[in-house]
Amino acid sequence: MIQFLTDSMLKFLTVQPSACADMRGSEKYPDIRGLVTFYAFQNGTVVLADICGLPQAEGECAAGFFGFHIHEGASCSGNDTDPFADAGGHYNPASCPHPAHAGDMPVLEASGGKAWMAFYTERFRPEELLGKTVIIHSLPDDFRSQPAGNAGEKMACGMIV
Repeated sequence: MIQFLTDSMLKFLTVQPSACADMRGSEKYPDIRGLVTFYAFQNGTVVLADICGLPQAEGECAAGFFGFHIHEGASCSGNDTDPFADAGGHYNPASCPHPAHAGDMPVLEASGGKAWMAFYTERFRPEELLGKTVIIHSLPDDFRSQPAGNAGEKMACGMIV
C-alpha cells in the first residue's frame, strides 16, 4: 500500500497543477511572494505552498507561524484598513464551525522568512477553488476562535486560477 501511494504521488508531481495562486504581500508586507498550487489527487487535493519574504521573528527561539486559509472572495483588493477586504471570509460551503471550514488549512511555519509546505485534504477539489483567494495572516490560527481562528491581519493574497 505504501509503495502504491508513493508511486501515485511521484506520478502526480510530473503533471501541471489543476489550479494555482500567485501570492503577493500587501503594501505593508511587500517582500512576501510565492506560489500555492493545487493538484487533484485521489478523492481530494494536494496543496503545495512555496512562500518567501515572510516577517522574521528575532531571537534564538523565535519561530514564524502564519495563518493560511482559502477565502471565498474573488479579489485581492481592499481598503485603507484591510488591504484584502474583498477576499471575504473563509471558504465554507457547508457552513461548518471553525476550524472545520473547507478553507481552513494548516499553519505555515517559516524559517528565515521562507515557508514550504505540502498536505493532502479531502475538504475540496481544485476546480471548486477557481476564482477564490488564498490569504496568509500575520498570526497562527488558534483553531478555536470563531469565526476565523483569530489569525490576525491579512498580509498576502493570491487569486486562485
